[in-house]
Amino acid sequence: MSRWSRTLYGLIFVASSALADEVHQHGVPETLGDVSFPISCDPAEQQPFNRAVALLHSFAYTEAERAFQQIAQKDPHCAMAYWGMAMVHFHPVWSPSLPPEAFGQAQRNMARAARLGATSDREADFIRAGGVLFQAGQGISISQRTEAYERAMAQVAGKNPSDTESQVFYALAMLSNVSPTDKTHAKQKQAIAVLEPLFRAHPDHPGLAHYLIHACDSQELAQQGLPAARAYAKIAPSAPHALHMPSHIFTRLGLWDDSIQSNLASKQSAHAHGDAMGELHAMDYLVYAYLQEGKDGQAQLVVEEMKGMRSLDMNEFAIAYAATAMPIRLAVESGRWSDAAKVEALANVSPSIQAIAIWSKGMGLARTDRAGEAREEVARLRRIEKQLRDSGDDYWAVQTAVLADEVSAWSSQASGNADQARLLLQAAADREDSLEKRPVTPGPILPAREQLGDLLSLQGHPEAASDAYGAALIQAPGRRGALLGKARADQGVH
Repeated sequence: MSRWSRTLYGLIFVASSALADEVHQHGVPETLGDVSFPISCDPAEQQPFNRAVALLHSFAYTEAERAFQQIAQKDPHCAMAYWGMAMVHFHPVWSPSLPPEAFGQAQRNMARAARLGATSDREADFIRAGGVLFQAGQGISISQRTEAYERAMAQVAGKNPSDTESQVFYALAMLSNVSPTDKTHAKQKQAIAVLEPLFRAHPDHPGLAHYLIHACDSQELAQQGLPAARAYAKIAPSAPHALHMPSHIFTRLGLWDDSIQSNLASKQSAHAHGDAMGELHAMDYLVYAYLQEGKDGQAQLVVEEMKGMRSLDMNEFAIAYAATAMPIRLAVESGRWSDAAKVEALANVSPSIQAIAIWSKGMGLARTDRAGEAREEVARLRRIEKQLRDSGDDYWAVQTAVLADEVSAWSSQASGNADQARLLLQAAADREDSLEKRPVTPGPILPAREQLGDLLSLQGHPEAASDAYGAALIQAPGRRGALLGKARADQGVH
């Protein structure tokens, strides 16, 4: 069967393993890509294990866990089944990468894998590396665990240079330790050097395409990730995340039509799978892309659909982020500052997400000449910044500081202090540009450098505004606000 035929059949999605079994009995294939991970368990479980690893490579964690559990039920002595049941709780490029609520169970599963042992040295090495990740010890930070795991997987890869899975999991371990402050993207380039040759040799492997997209998810490397982005959805169309991930590259390159189609497919698939996080994540990227094409009405429909969704778990960071960001994106990018000023933080969300709602309110107040009230929101943001910094969450502390500077800048502008407004917003733009975005978001709600262009244009400096917009478009090609702003500035229109 051709890849195109497999893709067509693979677009029939399943919502549970029971339904998957029923569909398989009727002869309609699931399409997750080609994975070969030899194990020494019951030979009858080899293909189910390959399928479970394919699900893991597409971050279909719930279904992967179920698949590994089924293997363990059929072959209770299969150590690698327990390795898999532990590894589904390692989310390398998400935050946190080791969710605390599942850590204990993952630790017990990895310990059981070690007790059962494996008959091959390679499997034993995978289990030892996993044991490093989930080792016992109260004072070990997540970063210490992931760095130790990367070193352990480097040894596995070194001992097994011709084994694809050893190399793939090593590259993924590298990506778990990417620093958002490293604008040289050294760790990403290291991973790409491992992944690209393998992707050429194994073009239907889901992990290779997926992790190349993550490695290339930056302005510098996005073009290099385009072949993987074009391929991934065709490799594993039965995985909602595989349908969404190409839009990370499409967003970086301003390919809005491609991003819209990617996220429409992912949204539908995630909904069919009961994957609320995947559905909301795709919807946020979808709103972002619609707004860049000036399709505010279609973005509004997505936001209204989100508001109608029930029982969303706001303790899930990605769900809470998307539910918060979408309506704010719509209000802010549409210039509806009165609507932005009415935003209130959702209940039970983390401080870093509360900050986005507070920023929206502060920006709305400042942009409607209520500078004094806006300054109250700046104070709230400064308190959250301190809270995040005291807890060791430096990344979101810096992002919150950027939000506070932005509101403070526009409040200064509203108060007639143009020089201070420019200095604050320039500093915010410089600080924002020094960090890479997290995968949870397609980008800042309103990039600081694009705001700087807006401010300079408002203050009557069209040449400087044009430069600011141009710099913003380098960071985020194709953004509608920056494109329109630059066009106006180039014509000398304030």
